[in-house]
Amino acid sequence: MSLLQSTQFRPDPSADAPRRAWVRAWPEFQNPAAWLVALVLVIMPLIANGFFLIEIFATTLILGIIALSLMFLAGYGGMVSLMQLTIAGFAGYMVAVFGISGNANISLGWPWWLATPMALALATLFGTLGGALAVRTEGIYTIMITLAIGAAFYYFTNQNWAIFNGHTGINTVATPHFWGVDWRADIAFYYVALGVAAICYFAVQYVSRAPFGLALQGVRDNSRRMAALGFNPNAHRIAAYAFAAFIAALGGVLQVWNYRQISPGSVSVGACIDVLIIAVVGGITRPIGPFIGALIFVLLRTFALDVLIKFGLDGNRFRLLIGLGFLAIVFWSSDGVIGLWERWRRRNASSTQRSGGGRHG
Repeated sequence: MSLLQSTQFRPDPSADAPRRAWVRAWPEFQNPAAWLVALVLVIMPLIANGFFLIEIFATTLILGIIALSLMFLAGYGGMVSLMQLTIAGFAGYMVAVFGISGNANISLGWPWWLATPMALALATLFGTLGGALAVRTEGIYTIMITLAIGAAFYYFTNQNWAIFNGHTGINTVATPHFWGVDWRADIAFYYVALGVAAICYFAVQYVSRAPFGLALQGVRDNSRRMAALGFNPNAHRIAAYAFAAFIAALGGVLQVWNYRQISPGSVSVGACIDVLIIAVVGGITRPIGPFIGALIFVLLRTFALDVLIKFGLDGNRFRLLIGLGFLAIVFWSSDGVIGLWERWRRRNASSTQRSGGGRHG
């Protein structure tokens, strides 16, 4: 009888193996804080007005998506690319050129469900070609060549009138309307941005743990050893640029839908560097970092001017606060806000262990 009972109630280790593998693959689902943040984001339209919903949270999600593409390249591939906003801007321009806008002499008038896939495909190709040039360099030279691509695209859009309408840009870009819903309405557009951001976040998480992502991290750490093992480092890097370009293009499509217009100012050199600041401030080693950095950047950009004026200072110097915040975070943590949070957690855990040890002693 006892033998029967022991056989009946003995746990089967193999039955828990898939669950343990799933937990290791997606640790976020075991974190109560992650569920709380997800709940707040889902019910955000109930607690925020239109200004905060679009200008703060939707803009944060869009900038976070673009910075996420940079984080993927820098964090997992060791390649700092300053052309991610350029790719996003290229996708936005393609939406305006192939779609419907107020510039009927430029736009081709395609419906959004044709113009958007075309814009994503062309922007991904543009980013892949740029990546094919960038992988031939390393370190500071990669940064410089991607910055040069961004600067060249900015000046080209500023001076080209036949396709990009020069410094005026393309205005009154049409946004999707289907199923009887205006998807640029505040609540609808917020959920579109939230859904795309969630898909991009989990896609980066999945790819980073897939064989391709692990091989890419191996190339980042020691490309010669990976080449000796039979991998092609440049092929992996170019594929990483293609994947990151598609993510940046999604952010660019959302951005042009958000503002309903696009101009060379959207792809300026300063804006390209802002994306790097967002990624570094949030944390360059985890996919959640760019969204944290984007929230900090958007809050400072939106409210720093009012704070400066309140203290009798020149409101046009609001970027000074952004720069000082960037310097402070980088000085105290090489991994941005994520690094500060991890350091605080470790310090808390060690102090708890010491106090617990003292009591038991």
